Amino acid sequence: MSVLGILYWLSRIIAIGAIIHVMLDNRQPAKTMAWALIIYFLPIFGVIAYIFFGVNRRKERFISSRSMDMLTKRSMLEFVEQRHTDIPVAYESTINLFSRQSSSMPFINRRTDILTDGYEFFPMLLRDIAAAKSHIHIDMYIFEDDALGLLVSDALIAKARQGVEVRIIYDGVGCLKVKKRFWERMREEGIDAEPFMPVHFPRFTSRVNYRNHRKIIVIDGSVGYIGGINIALRYVKGMKRKRKEEGGKWRDTMLRIEGGAVNGLQQTFLLDWYFVDRTLLSDRKYYTKPTDGGGLMQTVTSGPVGKYPEIMQGYLNIIMSARRYIYFETPYFLPPDALLMAMKTAAASGVDVRLLVPRDNDAYLVDWASRSYLREASEAGITVSLYEGAFLHSKLMVCDDAVCTCGSTNLDFRSFENNFEANTFIYDEDVARRMCAVFLDDERQAVAFTSLPDRVSPSFLQRVWDSLTRLFSPLL
Repeated sequence: MSVLGILYWLSRIIAIGAIIHVMLDNRQPAKTMAWALIIYFLPIFGVIAYIFFGVNRRKERFISSRSMDMLTKRSMLEFVEQRHTDIPVAYESTINLFSRQSSSMPFINRRTDILTDGYEFFPMLLRDIAAAKSHIHIDMYIFEDDALGLLVSDALIAKARQGVEVRIIYDGVGCLKVKKRFWERMREEGIDAEPFMPVHFPRFTSRVNYRNHRKIIVIDGSVGYIGGINIALRYVKGMKRKRKEEGGKWRDTMLRIEGGAVNGLQQTFLLDWYFVDRTLLSDRKYYTKPTDGGGLMQTVTSGPVGKYPEIMQGYLNIIMSARRYIYFETPYFLPPDALLMAMKTAAASGVDVRLLVPRDNDAYLVDWASRSYLREASEAGITVSLYEGAFLHSKLMVCDDAVCTCGSTNLDFRSFENNFEANTFIYDEDVARRMCAVFLDDERQAVAFTSLPDRVSPSFLQRVWDSLTRLFSPLL
């Protein structure tokens, strides 16, 4: 047998072994089939891609149970000290779910501001940074070294010089292009900046697919931010768009929180900080005293190492309890089967289910892969609209003027299965109504999916391409 023949059969044996490994993992059949097809038809590329992006890390333990207990103890104590906590009966099961699955305690919140673009968010953030007295904690997927990133870093350096503790967690892949000098400059001024899972060959190469997608900021334990906005100039100026007349604007949502609910954000940061720095920070100064009055909020995290996809479980619970309406905004719609079925079931039950996505996406493959899902949703009675005012990067859900959520989680496989995400769930009628108003205002700047013949009834070749790209949706 020739050398080429030996290499061919060797690659086939390795590919078969990889396919067996995929099957034994007992993940979703759609995801198993997607990986099996890639490995079978592209054995060399497929096996390498699977090693880097496909190996399931959900069973790994990145943090010990003892450390987890120590880091959550303070948050639990602050929760116990709360008074007059009225749990809404309609969402008691959801609150209990999060409390039991991820130790996410419901805190009473004093104030919640809904910020809808970078022009609102960054001036407010800089003002809060300037007012910081004790500490500033930033957990950010992208922290660019552009003009805006330099402005924020200068503000942080100024506070560090005043003796304020400043800690930054940045994602190793999200900030891959950021120059090392950017971080060193801050470290030289006393700022602790640590990467989350830096990608260095060969260490961590098999974890390159598992990213910290969270966007959380905590200042003095009493003010917090969570949502979809990263620290980058494009969140103010926008980005290049496929359609030049749209002007490259960026539409996103960020929450500014004051009160006891900031403790949930702080807990999330401190857990991530222990992971990247192995330092336990549990002093009471990092937490705020619970307040009376206001609505309840829970900050919920999920990731590939958790036993369950907690955020998706919460979405499913709320969808199935919806009675009048449930509205979603997401830049990427590649939903797992369970989520899409829940949305379709709610629509079939007479619930007003609406979905708002960008008309033109920033990722071509994701755009194509999502089109068949959007057609399926529309055909099931879900009102699908395509936002035209800007690139819609907002991630929110609101239901029945009673509960809403905002955070870093997209409605796709990556967010629910691969990324480390964080969302705040809010059980407050006032905030829910304001979130609903934000959605309805965005919807007025959108076009109905059913009004676009090329989306509703594409050509045969386009349908084939959409269906082909959909096969890879669990991997995108």
